[in-house]
Amino acid sequence: MENTMLIQVTNQKAVGLLRELQELHLIKVLKENYTPENPKLSDKYKGAITKEQGGNLKEHIKQMRTEWNSI
Repeated sequence: MENTMLIQVTNQKAVGLLRELQELHLIKVLKENYTPENPKLSDKYKGAITKEQGGNLKEHIKQMRTEWNSI
């Protein structure tokens, strides 16, 4: 049975319990002090739209701002 879970320890006492569970071969700690990677938004969404779509969007936003400022 392969079930993998990502948990966040919110109380230091839980670390001791996890160690005991590992010693009893009930769980296996894969990584300690794991910090998830937060990619930059520019990397995350790179290539999501084409350059043509991006240009059209930029022009549309420019037009909307002009209309908004004229109110």
